[in-house]
Amino acid sequence: MTTPRKNPAASGKNDRFSSAGFILAAIGSSVGLGNMWKFPYITGENGGAAFFLLFIVCLIIIGLPVLLAELAIGRAGRGSAATSFVKAGGSKIFGRLGLLQVIAPFLILTFYIIVAGWTLHYAVQSFSGHLYSNTDFKGQFNNFIGGYMPIVWQAVAVLITGFVVIKGISGGIEKFNKIVIPGLIILLIVLMIRAVSLPGAGEGVSFFLKPDFSKLSAESALVALGHAFFSLSLGMGILLTYGAYVDKRQSLGSATLAIGAGDLIYAFVAGLIIFPTTASFGIAPDSGPSLVFIALPAAFSAMPFGAIFGGLFFILLAIAALTSSVSLLEVPVSFTMDRWGWSRTKSVLIISVSVLLLGLPSALSFGIVPAFTEMGGKNFFDWLDFITSNILLPVGGFITTLFAGYFWKGAAEAAGLKSRWFRVWLFMLRYVAPILVLLVLLHTTGIIKFK
Repeated sequence: MTTPRKNPAASGKNDRFSSAGFILAAIGSSVGLGNMWKFPYITGENGGAAFFLLFIVCLIIIGLPVLLAELAIGRAGRGSAATSFVKAGGSKIFGRLGLLQVIAPFLILTFYIIVAGWTLHYAVQSFSGHLYSNTDFKGQFNNFIGGYMPIVWQAVAVLITGFVVIKGISGGIEKFNKIVIPGLIILLIVLMIRAVSLPGAGEGVSFFLKPDFSKLSAESALVALGHAFFSLSLGMGILLTYGAYVDKRQSLGSATLAIGAGDLIYAFVAGLIIFPTTASFGIAPDSGPSLVFIALPAAFSAMPFGAIFGGLFFILLAIAALTSSVSLLEVPVSFTMDRWGWSRTKSVLIISVSVLLLGLPSALSFGIVPAFTEMGGKNFFDWLDFITSNILLPVGGFITTLFAGYFWKGAAEAAGLKSRWFRVWLFMLRYVAPILVLLVLLHTTGIIKFK
């Protein structure tokens, strides 16, 4: 008699999140670099507090319904981001379309992990004081990203991410988030207190909290909606994947509200760190991504104990980046385990090496390799960011809304909503979310313009 071979993928199917661990992991995915790096400068560009209020509205009426849909599909299907649609009762065409939500996070990870490496490098440089030995912070940043050292830090970030994911759901991802999320909260509070106590910080707080609705536009609304999608990790397969590891007794409605609240609070506190600091030191809050790596180091260099506070800030960024990179890696790992029966160890090793190698063009696209630096007005890094953020993610979200709103017969039972709230949820998925997501897609790709 022969002993049946054990399916490596099946052996991990009982590895589940605890209730608290799932919410922390999902919040860890959403509190990535977007709310600390991207949110402040798009808020600055669109008038401050009025834009923040618009972001809240978009998060509530569109972000949360799509978030709940992704979690429900994942738990009903108990598969990967691609297979859950079919296993939940959808046609095979949704399985093929679902592959986009496996491809997107993999491609995002190839360049996102590079920025995670930048944050680790800057944390070390700040604590050591080397970051402030030369006040040409723009030159420092350009010299760093234009050399080979980012590859070293990229590899470090990949190793940390792979180490966490290879340990599994409860023993790796959940445990990691239970350790780092409380630390992230402490850092947020410390840095917020320091920021609002700076001389002249009140002007930054006022800019962030006093609405100026005259600066809002139709474009502002689409930017806010796009950021709500990105900050909640929608359309990139993460919540579909995490939903497969959620216990059936977990209330998805309550979890959705907790994740949305965590994302919103993080964005709010990020604003209370960035805007008072920029106001205190005369830095434009709409100075783009360079705000974090060029403008803020200049501010830290001018404040007492700036090396310590700068180091804490970049550690905060590194934690935010790594919790998201862990979530991004789990998506293709889950797919290969589910689709081809690979063991978790094999999946993590192969995908991590692939991420490192395929990320090299992005790492080398800031001057050191001309072929990757100038490619039709963007470098390789920026093109990959544009394609994934502006095309693949909205398309992924659109697929989710169509499936849950029109084709999924088990939606009511899977979502676990009372009839009244289910009708509201279904209305948003059928008639509001698809239209707005399509508008975001058309706007970010430049097909239509708003003023």
